[in-house]
This record gives sequence, C-alpha cells and structure tokens, in this order.
Amino acid sequence: MIHGNAAAAFEAVAGEFARNFAERGDIGASLAIVQDGELVVDLWGGSLDGAASRPWTRDAVVNVWSTTKGVTALCFAMLVDRGQAAYGDKVARWWPDFASGGKGDITIAQLLSHQAGLCSFSDPAVVEDYYDQPAAAARLAAQTPFWPPGSRSGYHAISIGTLAGELFRLIEGRGLGRFIAEELSGPFGLDLTLGLPASQEHRRAEMLAPPELATSNMTTDLNPSQRAAYLNPVMEPLVPNTAAWRACEIPSANGYSNARSLARLFGAVAGDGRLDGRHIVGPEALAQATTLRIEGVDEVLGVPARWGAGFLLNTDGLYGPEPKAYGHSGWGGSFVMVDPVRRTAIAYAMNRMGTDLVGDPRDVALIAAAYEGLK
Repeated sequence: MIHGNAAAAFEAVAGEFARNFAERGDIGASLAIVQDGELVVDLWGGSLDGAASRPWTRDAVVNVWSTTKGVTALCFAMLVDRGQAAYGDKVARWWPDFASGGKGDITIAQLLSHQAGLCSFSDPAVVEDYYDQPAAAARLAAQTPFWPPGSRSGYHAISIGTLAGELFRLIEGRGLGRFIAEELSGPFGLDLTLGLPASQEHRRAEMLAPPELATSNMTTDLNPSQRAAYLNPVMEPLVPNTAAWRACEIPSANGYSNARSLARLFGAVAGDGRLDGRHIVGPEALAQATTLRIEGVDEVLGVPARWGAGFLLNTDGLYGPEPKAYGHSGWGGSFVMVDPVRRTAIAYAMNRMGTDLVGDPRDVALIAAAYEGLK
C-alpha cells in the first residue's frame, strides 16, 4: 500500500503515515519532507477513489483546498521580491474600484491577512458565482466591509482567492494560474495548478468526506461574518469532484498538487530561496511575508490565529514546536509548513477529508514524528 522512501532519521514518519491508513481513516495520500534542499521523505499510497479501484500513483494530484493559499502568499512575496509591489501599498492603487465602501486605505498586507472585512458576499450567492472570478471580484470590491478594516481578522475562506487573484493580475499582468504555470510548475517540474486541465484527469484523486462534514449541516448559531463565510454560498466538501470546479481557477481553494511538489517548492523557501539553483524569493521579502500582521481570536474561525501576509503563523503548536514555523492548511487535513530554523518543509495531501477545524490527528502525528527526525 505504501510506496516511496524515507531517510533513516524519519522512519517514525513512515510509521505514522502507515498508521494514518490503518487507524485514522486515510484512503489515499502523499507525504513529503525536504530538509536543506534534500527530499528526505517521499511517500504515497492508498487509492485515488473510495472504491479502491485506482491506486494512488507517484504523480497523483488532489484538490488541496486552502493549502492553495500558501502558494498564493508565496506568489505575492515574489512580487515584493521583484519590486513590483510592497505590502504597505494600498490595494486601491492598482484597483481603484476597490476603494468603495470605505475600503480605500486597506493595504496589501491587510488584505492578505484577512483584515479587509470581505469574508464573502453580502447578498445571496451560490457556489457558481465564484466560477466567474472577474465578476465575483467586482462584486466583492463594491461591498461595504462586514467589520471595520484593520480592526480584526476574519478568515476569507474563498473570497481571499478572488480578491488576491484580481489584485495580482492588476499588478503583474498575468493571472495567478498562468503565473504559477510559467514561474513555478513549468520551470521546476512541479505538479501544481489552479484548477485541473481535463488532460490530467487520469491522475486526479476523488475527494471523499464523511456526511457530517457537509457545510449544510453547520449550526445556525453563527455571527454575521461566519454566516457569510460558511453559508453564503454553501461550499460542500465534494464540489472538487465536479468538472465545473476544476475548470475554473480559485487561488484560495482549488489548487491541485501533491506533497512532493509542495515540499519541494516550500523546501526552497525554507532554505536560501532557490530551487534547482534558480532564485524564487529572497530573505527580505520572505521576512516581510511572515511578519505578524494581526493576532487574536479570528472573527470567522472562532479560534486564535496569527496571520502574516497570507501565511498562517504557528499558533498553539499547529505546526510543531518551532515558534517561527508557518504555512497554510487546507479544509479536511492537507497542509504545507516551513520551519526556517531547521530549513525544512513538510507537506501532506490526501483525499479523505477529516472533520477537525484544527489539529487533525493525522497532521498532528506526522508533524510530531517529523520533529523526532529533525532533532
């Protein structure tokens, strides 16, 4: 069932990866660790579907949900590194229409750290509204924020991709999907796309989820920001299994990748910012991207969160014992994290979604075992 390899120091990681299948419900998954630029763990196994009719292959990809946001955050750091923008710049500098509704002073850093008060649509919406990203961006730009911008964070689960994607296009000229393809996936041979071309269907993992994970089953005891983010529109966990979802590009939620590609990319970030000898991002821009922008109980998540400019900074040991660790996690259990002190990146991608908002038992076990090898 399990394929690949793990360096001797990381035998405990391989053991926990196997236990994820035997004891914690995994159906198909991949796990990778890059330390000092070396791929020290590269494991995959299980099935691409719930019927166990197709094995999870070395190059299988899966929708990684909000782990996509980590890639988007990195792309903005690349813009800053290239001098095309600064985190302190106002969004309205490039996107004048965004200034309406009292949003003229919102900076790029505030937008990326979920402080803009645009956690979703304020008028009724359906998931298909996000499939037309330009229209969705214009609609969000015209809104009045749900809270005073800069006063708190409130996780923009899907909308941050629409907002960040439009801003990125206006600054750089290319959309994020094209930028990722031309600057990251293509040059470095990474399995990483926004959406998924029909030609790659043969290696796509089916998304699987327990019935209790359905968004429509959520309690109605929510604040206005939570109702907007979670229920307007309702985002069901199995929507990645639809062709319409895969045909669009949502930079917050429909990245398709695997652990090896994510670990290779962020392994470069954890080191000197170079992958295969080529520069991706410099230390100054990365330091700015991971500077604490706001912390406290998140308006939407309802749990403590510490946000950099698009990256989730380590909170309550989410990414292990290193306080300087950061990354991003996806709905259901996927994650990519960076430990800059140990020059290490860890990534995990799977198709059977879990129900824990934070602290998925699979993630906890894998990260704890990884740090046994990193001592």
